[in-house]
Amino acid sequence: MTTALPFPVYDADNHFYEPEDAIFRHLPKKWANDFKFVEVNGRKRLAINNRISDYIPNPTFDRVAAPGSHVKYYKAENTEGLSMRELTGKPVTPPSAWRYGRDRIAVLDEHQVHAAVMFPTLFSVIEHGLAYNHELLHDALHALNMWVSEEWGFAYKDRIFAVPVINLADMDRATAELDWLLAQGARTVNLRPSPVPGYRGGRSPGLKDFDAFWARINEAKIFVSIHASNSDYDHLINMWTGGAEWLPFESNPLVNCLRIIERAISDTIAALICDGLFDRFPDLRIVSVENGAKWVGSLIETLEHVYGQMPQKFRSDPVETFHRNIFVTPFVEDNWDVVGQHMQTNRILFGSDYPHPEGTEHPLDFLQELTSFTMAQKEQIMSSNLKGLLEGKRD
Repeated sequence: MTTALPFPVYDADNHFYEPEDAIFRHLPKKWANDFKFVEVNGRKRLAINNRISDYIPNPTFDRVAAPGSHVKYYKAENTEGLSMRELTGKPVTPPSAWRYGRDRIAVLDEHQVHAAVMFPTLFSVIEHGLAYNHELLHDALHALNMWVSEEWGFAYKDRIFAVPVINLADMDRATAELDWLLAQGARTVNLRPSPVPGYRGGRSPGLKDFDAFWARINEAKIFVSIHASNSDYDHLINMWTGGAEWLPFESNPLVNCLRIIERAISDTIAALICDGLFDRFPDLRIVSVENGAKWVGSLIETLEHVYGQMPQKFRSDPVETFHRNIFVTPFVEDNWDVVGQHMQTNRILFGSDYPHPEGTEHPLDFLQELTSFTMAQKEQIMSSNLKGLLEGKRD
């Protein structure tokens, strides 16, 4: 651990591991056969529409990889060529503080973190797996959000800011969900980096069709998080491998070269900008979470090039829009000096991903990546930027 910093630390990416009742406590019983746990070879698995999902290999999270155990892999320092299972070593049993908000404050204190944004873990498989039935999709997300409200709260002691999840597949349901969440005190909501699912294909969330949602976000002065998820980009993997389901913890060099997480977030941000969302709502603030930052430079270059090709299609410079409206939380393995060349530090956020194995063992281990930044810049990245967003400030 490191010595205390001269400012309160705000962490933009913490997680909790949901217990089994997180969705089923409030999921309508009519969906009991469509979304459920089943036992396979002595282990509980998720069955969605009578199909076993392998996306999250242990969806009960009764045993998980220890924090930081996969960092060597993501930093490309896996010189021994160890598998994910070998890197994981002996799994650990999640303590209550990784499950329930009432016990997490003590962990924040131990880690010298004043406040943290807390994301669920199961939501990625929910949105991907249930897109075939929008009623079930919205019911499942509402059930999860109700559990989060009960067990974590959306602004617990102004230190734990749990993140509810919204999907725009049914706009009436989406806006009703947002209104309920705002009444519960939510400071941010999460959207998946993906087209909005539709029965005839996807659509950009930046289209005017979804302005009722964005207008409510704008009026409430909360920000939208776009956290990495299964964004349906696995069809790109299937094109090359013939696989049935993308398994994020299975090692495959070709799959890693396809970089679908970066494609999904880059495409999503491009869609929001190119469809004029920030011209209609210039005060909106979008935070990219757990998508890394390697995509930032190439997207900025692409936006600049496309703007030069067809400036008449834009009401404002798309690169300037990016720098005004988009915040990014880089990975620990990203080159932070390069990130600083592409972005001003007032748009960079620190996110540890604790207690997931991809992040650092202790959140403030991230300071090792920030040695070239001044203390004033560190304060922006690790404190004031996120604090301002949570307080509804717009600069």
